[in-house]
Amino acid sequence: MSTHAPEMPITVDDETGVWTTDALPMLYVPRHFFINNHQAVEDEIGAERYAEILYKAGYKSAWHWCEKEAELHGMSGAAVFEHYMLRLSQRGWGLFSIETLDLEAGKAQVRLDHSAFVYHYGKVGRKIDYMFTGWFAGAIDQINGALGNDIKTVARQVQCAAEEGIEYGLFEVTPLT
Repeated sequence: MSTHAPEMPITVDDETGVWTTDALPMLYVPRHFFINNHQAVEDEIGAERYAEILYKAGYKSAWHWCEKEAELHGMSGAAVFEHYMLRLSQRGWGLFSIETLDLEAGKAQVRLDHSAFVYHYGKVGRKIDYMFTGWFAGAIDQINGALGNDIKTVARQVQCAAEEGIEYGLFEVTPLT
């Protein structure tokens, strides 16, 4: 368990109570709190509509995160995406690993083991990790933009551990056509 323990500073501003890790302000909430809220919105507006909303928000957030972290740590290219997957894994969303990454082609495959959503929902026979899809495209597009490559991408979940007979989640990033 300790191999994924965060090696990142968390500071708390005594005056405001704002938590900061690296270059960004953070929120720290129990998993059940976040996922119960996620489930409530999904129940109200439907998983498909919620996935569309989260894709856009996640794309924007990943772009911002990668931009700030690359600047803070002096990183570029694949190192930024690797750092992003590490930090996501260290924050309890699940364990993300890069199966393939070709920035110039705008392609990637990301594996997800031990999804927080799957732990909460269980085997429900559908893809439930849709919150992450925009994150991958946003990260790849920001990194490529910083490298001067204007290719735009789209991400989708190919499989989810919440589906019967599936052991892990898998996401694909491909060029937007």
